[in-house]
Amino acid sequence: MFAGLPSLTHEQQQQAVERIQELMAQGLSSGQAIAQVAEEIRATHKGDRIVARFEDEEDEEQ
Repeated sequence: MFAGLPSLTHEQQQQAVERIQELMAQGLSSGQAIAQVAEEIRATHKGDRIVARFEDEEDEEQ
């Protein structure tokens, strides 16, 4: 699978971590907080994107 992932600066990454921590302090689970922040980044990110390939283990066995 291929995905266009936002290319974030170190500062943007730190802001995302802080936002995740804030959401967790408000009662969200870590998974929910990460998913919400990821969606926010995808919706608002205007910078470059990197292309990444994620391989399933099943594909490697065939």
